[in-house]
Amino acid sequence: MRITNLARELWFRAFCLLCLLPLGLEAQQKSDTITNKVHQLQDVTVKARRTPQRMAVASPLQTINRKEIEGLGLQNMGDAVRRFTGASVKDYGGIGGLKTISVRSLGAEHTAVAYDGVAVSNCQAGQIDIGRFSLDDVDLLSLSIGQDNNLMQSARLFASAGVLSVYSRNPLDGTQKSHLLKAQLKTGSFGFLNPSLKWVQRIAPRTTYSISGNFLRADGGYPFTLINGKYTTKEKRKNSDIQSWHTEANLYYTLKDSSRVDMKAYYYDSERGLPGSVVLYNDQANERLWDKNFFVQTRYKKYFSQQWALQLQAKYNYSWNKYEDTDVKYEGGKQTDRNKQQEYYVSATALYQPFAGFSASLATDVAVNTLDNNLPDSPSPVRFTSLSALNIRYRWKGLTATATAVNTWVTEHVKQGEKPADRRRLSPAFSLMYRPFAEQSLYLRLMYKDTFRVPTFNDLYYLRMGNTGLRPEKAREYNVGITWNGAPFSFTDYVMVTVDGYYNKVNDKIVAFPSTYVWKMMNFGKVDITGIDVTLRTGMSVSDRLQLLFTAGYTYQKAIDVTDPTAKNYKEQIPYSPKHSGNIGLLAENDWVNLGYSLTGVGKRYSLPQNLVENQIDGYLEHTLSASRSFLLKSCKLTLQAELVNLTNEQYDIIKYYPMPGRSFRVTGRIEF
Repeated sequence: MRITNLARELWFRAFCLLCLLPLGLEAQQKSDTITNKVHQLQDVTVKARRTPQRMAVASPLQTINRKEIEGLGLQNMGDAVRRFTGASVKDYGGIGGLKTISVRSLGAEHTAVAYDGVAVSNCQAGQIDIGRFSLDDVDLLSLSIGQDNNLMQSARLFASAGVLSVYSRNPLDGTQKSHLLKAQLKTGSFGFLNPSLKWVQRIAPRTTYSISGNFLRADGGYPFTLINGKYTTKEKRKNSDIQSWHTEANLYYTLKDSSRVDMKAYYYDSERGLPGSVVLYNDQANERLWDKNFFVQTRYKKYFSQQWALQLQAKYNYSWNKYEDTDVKYEGGKQTDRNKQQEYYVSATALYQPFAGFSASLATDVAVNTLDNNLPDSPSPVRFTSLSALNIRYRWKGLTATATAVNTWVTEHVKQGEKPADRRRLSPAFSLMYRPFAEQSLYLRLMYKDTFRVPTFNDLYYLRMGNTGLRPEKAREYNVGITWNGAPFSFTDYVMVTVDGYYNKVNDKIVAFPSTYVWKMMNFGKVDITGIDVTLRTGMSVSDRLQLLFTAGYTYQKAIDVTDPTAKNYKEQIPYSPKHSGNIGLLAENDWVNLGYSLTGVGKRYSLPQNLVENQIDGYLEHTLSASRSFLLKSCKLTLQAELVNLTNEQYDIIKYYPMPGRSFRVTGRIEF
């Protein structure tokens, strides 16, 4: 009865906010003809979404656009995200390997992923596999660290330590075309085959829909070198295959009053082998993973006037996976785990700008998450989450100050066993940006943010490892930086430089810790993270027919464990956090062929808490070359592209004992009607 009452209360609050707030603003909608003209201008602005500003923001923001993704020959989402300074990607190898992102060593659970403005969730594990998102339809990737500059977003994104935003777009925006058909075929090494098809149709002046689908398969059997003491052998990766289907439908609708409605339906279905670690001569792997994920989301955005704006979001997410391991150690020779997650989510954000220089927004989210599985004595938890974020921003001359307070309330219900106590917390954030010289694009910035992440269902309930007494993991972020944009040399169109120093502190870090005969999830860790991020971006017009784009990034990061002064790993680098990492990118555009070169470098890391030689993972440099050219053939456009990945055939691990592919190639053919 109690859980029913809580659910009713939460949904009633959401219903009131979503339904009554527009009524309260109705008076703003009934305006004179001058206001109507302003509405029309807002409609144009919404359609022409531009790249987020990298310089004039109080928190670090990095972006990669469509041209860079194609020109640098980036193969998947993990390759693209690795080009962001301060971000690390755990990659278990191969095309089908799981890929998760962590910002400034805070952990994947502290990093939110948003797809077209709506957050992606995984309440079971807390980590989003970014490898399942295709780069084909991505128009822009952005990574904001700390506080995002956009006040019109959900409370869930305000509550995260970092946000990776994936933006697609309506290909017919800004054109007079009535339809578009795009067919594409990618093929390459290790049995890689990826055909895709997309259809976009304008069915009314203000209504467009798109349908896309792609199929991906690869055997993933790439060669690698196995070193066992004084013996070196040539091996081949096993059980690294994948086969997946991805279908997506979008509806873009602009109402007569200039408000905008975007709807998305997404389905992903995959079967993959989990290649497992390669230790000595044991390279056998019999684990399989099946994934099915469906979600439907909608977003409504309305500018009532120059003072008021409203955004509403709603989403239903269904996720099912099956894990199977064949081994004689199991009864019957096989273990099978099945998990089913569901989420019901609504969000509302109101923006108020009463006068020039002042903005305030209030965002409220309500979510219900469930998990069912076939494990013995499954508690079948149900989690209710309420998030509210109040944001205030004030601009005066060259100074911009922003303050945010996020209130979190989480309660849970289980069918059997113990459940954790309710969690409540108020998390503040504050940022300053100052432009000392009006004639110079020089900005100084300062940021502080407090975040915490609630333990996942796996942390709390997974077999004997779960611990319902876990406290939320708390993180504090401090950042001070400088950004500059100008054209100091005659041969450059522009030069953009950012330098950020940061300090993060994590308390009550959730780790698996040995307790008696079994491992147990515990609040045991304290981590101090100190680092510097530097980025450089410049464009050069060598001639009318040759343009160059150069990008570079470098990160120094010292992430040490300060949990126990008597421990052997006290003040040593935490696992999988390199001190040094960086990247370089160069694009050359001309009339004949476009060339791209990218370099990703990562220093040595350690796989276990103690920084011993036997735990060390060597650093690596990966080079990629690409060449592309487009041809106009009457009413269609043909694009051909070739990529050579890991040019030097360097063997390296991102996760210890999970070798990554060596040299490989990929060829892409794309035709648009």
